[in-house]
Amino acid sequence: MAPAAWHDLFVRFRTLKADWPSRAFSWDSRLICITSSFTVEFEAKARAAARAALPVEYNALTVSKAPDELRRVAERAGGLRAGQLLMTANDGGPVLPFGLWWPWGDGATTSFRLGLDALEWNDEPYPDMRDIFGVSM
Repeated sequence: MAPAAWHDLFVRFRTLKADWPSRAFSWDSRLICITSSFTVEFEAKARAAARAALPVEYNALTVSKAPDELRRVAERAGGLRAGQLLMTANDGGPVLPFGLWWPWGDGATTSFRLGLDALEWNDEPYPDMRDIFGVSM
């Protein structure tokens, strides 16, 4: 696909990266996405940045109303438990972005995973996405 097809998605991702309050992102090979973990003092800023990029949220009670593709993302991740969120943006782009908001249960740490549904690590536009977040393989 032409780079223009990813423009709106990459604008969202660049803004998320610029607003992200904690340390760098890394690669999660299990879920084929990038991830960042942070402590409670960064939670409000991280949540605001994630929500700005992926404003549609589902939780354990509402995930059954999510589109099939998103429910499959949640299932691959082990399902949604209380406090966990599945996030997306319904902008009609060429791929479906997803976010997984994952509190660890220790009251101190949360992980946020950001991915593109139904793509492998080397499929377009993952290489460019990893560049935005400074993630190497």
